[in-house]
Order: sequence, then structure tokens, then C-alpha cells
Amino acid sequence: MRILILSAAVLALTCHAQVKLPLNVPKAAASLLPKNTVALTESEVAGGLKEALVAGVKSGSSLLGSVGGFAQSEVYRLALPPEVADLEAKINANPVLRAALKPQMEQLKTKLNEGAERAASKSFPIFREAVVGMSVRDALGILKGGQGSATRYLRAETEQPLQTAFRPAVQSALDEVEIAKYWEPVAMAINQNKRLLGRTEDIQTDLVAYVNQKATNALFREIALQEDRIRQDPVQRTTELLRKVFGSL
Repeated sequence: MRILILSAAVLALTCHAQVKLPLNVPKAAASLLPKNTVALTESEVAGGLKEALVAGVKSGSSLLGSVGGFAQSEVYRLALPPEVADLEAKINANPVLRAALKPQMEQLKTKLNEGAERAASKSFPIFREAVVGMSVRDALGILKGGQGSATRYLRAETEQPLQTAFRPAVQSALDEVEIAKYWEPVAMAINQNKRLLGRTEDIQTDLVAYVNQKATNALFREIALQEDRIRQDPVQRTTELLRKVFGSL
């Protein structure tokens, strides 16, 4: 009986020596966690965020730059500039002005939306450059910041210089649709009848700035939507870096 007990004790000690049970049990358990919990470097996170934003720029440019991208959208369709839109009710209430201006204002709306679509189709290289050149300082915080956080950061960092860079493309797009031919008669008629319409000053709308702002707003919204898709749907993570970075959340 003693021999059996001693043998069991020796066997137990031998097994302990061979297995080398870890003293730090939590650390050992951590090694069993999925690999995607491994800490990411800041450069990896920043690179993943930029890839997501570029994907959003590409998607938004393609969608909004297609025929009807603005005109047929309940969300993005451009109305007349505020100075003119505010006068529509008064123009429609006057039979003479309505007959003279209503068709022209509808044509102007059509051309504004067509111009915005053409501008959006030219936007990809401009917006992509802004993304690539962006310094993502608090990358990990942005990654964990929830829906649209990377897009909000991009907008805060780049919106003003981006609009400056985008303006020539907007001007080119409006020139292509001959916007002046539709805008000038409307502006002239309103200015000639300004007192009748309750205005004391001529309207002097910067159509390029108006379309630039509207197109930029639409593009940022579409970039945010694509960012959210990448965060939520693994299928949207089309590169190894996107899978690694957004799979870690």
C-alpha cells in the first residue's frame, strides 16, 4: 500500500514538472482568445480608416455622379438657391411673373442637378487625395468612435481646403451644362421686379459655391454610409487590412 502511494506521488510530481503549469493563469487564458483581439499598431488603424474612407469616396462619387444621382434622389435633389427659392411663392402668385419665370426656374433646377452630378463624377481624385493626405492622429479613438466617426474627422480636417480644390471641378461641370444660359434670365427678371417681390437689392448668387456646398455635403454623407457598412458588414471589408482593422472591433 505504501509503495502504491509513493508511486502516485512521484507520478504527480513528474507530470507537474513536465507540464509546467503557468503561474499567471489569466495570461495563459489570453493566449486562447481569437487572434483578432491582438493589438493593432496606430499605422495599421490609420491605414484601415483611410482605406474605408477611400472606399466611401469611390462609392459616393460613382452613385452621385451617375445620371439622376441628384435629380432623382429624394435626399440629394437640389432646389433653387435660397435667394430664389424664397421668392417662388410670390412669383407663382403673380400670373405674369409665373408665366415668364416658372418654366425657366424648372429648367434651372434641372441644370443645377445635372451640374452637381457632373461635378460628383469628377470628385474621386480630389477627395481621395484629401483622405490620403489626412493625418489621423487619434486613430484608435476614431476606430472605436462608432458610426461615421472617421468621416466626421475627415470633414473637420479637410472640408474648407477640399472645397477650394473641388471648386474648379464644379465650375467646369456647370460650364458643361451651360448654367449661365438658364441662370441669367431668371436673375435678371427677378432683379427687374425686385420691388414687386419685396426686395430692395439685386440677387447675386454664387452658383458655383452653392453647388459646391451641396455636392460636398452629399459626398460626405455617402462616405459616412459606406464607412458604416464596412463597420457593420464583414462582406464590405474587401482588403486584408480592412478585415484586420474592423474585424478587431
